[in-house]
Amino acid sequence: MLHLESISKTYRVGAFGGARLQAVRNVTFDVHPGEVVSLIGESGSGKTTIGRMILRLVPVTSGTIALDGTDVSTLRRRSLKEYYRHVQGVFQDPFSSYNPIFKADRVFELVRREFFPQVGSAEWRHKLESALEAVTLEPGQVLGKYPPQLSGGQLQRPLIPRAPLLDIRLLRAAEIISLLHASTRIDVPHPPAPLKGPRLRIPLTTPDPS
Repeated sequence: MLHLESISKTYRVGAFGGARLQAVRNVTFDVHPGEVVSLIGESGSGKTTIGRMILRLVPVTSGTIALDGTDVSTLRRRSLKEYYRHVQGVFQDPFSSYNPIFKADRVFELVRREFFPQVGSAEWRHKLESALEAVTLEPGQVLGKYPPQLSGGQLQRPLIPRAPLLDIRLLRAAEIISLLHASTRIDVPHPPAPLKGPRLRIPLTTPDPS
């Protein structure tokens, strides 16, 4: 279970950091295995900040975020790497998730290098192609291409298959359908088969309750 207990985030702002900006105040909720939990709020309400704290991209000012009873702020080195094996994010702006000088599938090569160095090239290619097909992407249309050659939806969807590749237990998703074509959006609120399972939790942030 993911448990957030009274978490708050305050940023120091101003020329010399003398002012304070309260981005998140005393938020508490749980995400149980198999659940998709939506955080709904207007722009600036703190949804993204909560997601970034879950992913440990920014520290919490106060409160606790725990996954299966472990305070994630205490994780270091090997234990932190193991955390990221099970916890990943899909961001609203996929263009900022890719380096335009590298091919788009480099994100998968990094996954292989860090977590599956023993897997052979043929086996990895099969796993990767199956994961892409699960989110309605033709591997040949994505693999070997540079980010500027792909649409927003084509860049956003490859970030989702990391769940079956990494055995992810928590997938934090920010406005995950914002750049997808209308014909494919229906697959995201009801995730495709590889993303379904009793262990996967999905905190989903969106400004649109529909």
